[in-house]
Order: sequence, then C-alpha cells, then structure tokens
Amino acid sequence: MKEPKYRKILEGAESLSLGISIVVAILIGIGLGLWLRSLFGQGWLLWLGVFIGVGAAINNIYITYKKQKRELDELAQNPRYKNYYEDSEEDDLEEFEK
Repeated sequence: MKEPKYRKILEGAESLSLGISIVVAILIGIGLGLWLRSLFGQGWLLWLGVFIGVGAAINNIYITYKKQKRELDELAQNPRYKNYYEDSEEDDLEEFEK
C-alpha cells in the first residue's frame, strides 16, 4: 500500500500541536479567569482560571503521552523491529569465563 504524500508533514504538525495546545489552554484559562473576575469582582477568580488552564495543559500532555506510548507499543510488536534473540546473563558470563 502506498503511503500518503503528506504523511510525514502531518505527523510533524501533530507533534508541534502539543506546544500550541499548551499555550492555548493556559491562555483560555487566563481569559476565563479575567472574565470571571470582571463579572464577580473577586481577584482570586483570575487565579482559578489560571489553574484551570494549567490543568488543561497538563491533561493535553497526558493525552499526547498516552497516544505516543500506544504508537510505540504497536511499533514494538512489528516483526521488522522485534529483537529475535535475547542474550541472557548466563551466556554473557560463560563467554567472559572462556
């Protein structure tokens, strides 16, 4: 099966989107905090928005980590990259003793 023409570009853009999503999540949280502060007049609501934004950014990082982990696990199961033999420590010791 032929690979799509722009597959590498899309994979690279997906990796770059993590940084953008972190910044956007924090900015949205700050915007929410500013809106709540102006609506209710309480200064601590700004910090609540900041913490919500940081929490959303951490969640984005976790989701991306899980996706990358799943892709690497699938790659490890690929016979092309599988290690067909494993050296045990006993074999290494026997070779060293000779």
